Amino acid sequence: MAYVQRAYRHSTRLFGALMILLGSAMAVTAVARGGGPLSYGVVLGVLFAALGAARLYLAAAPRTER
Repeated sequence: MAYVQRAYRHSTRLFGALMILLGSAMAVTAVARGGGPLSYGVVLGVLFAALGAARLYLAAAPRTER
């Protein structure tokens, strides 16, 4: 059972990092194509990056043993 929990924690961290990369790429490409700071791509990209960062932060929090 410990293997499954460890795999879940690692996959959570991996998907969090991927969401940060995806959000950053969305924001950068939206600005590169002429979008303003409140354009759809920039706002959505920042939200994706923030969600990924929150996911990484919560995954790194110390766990209490049960």
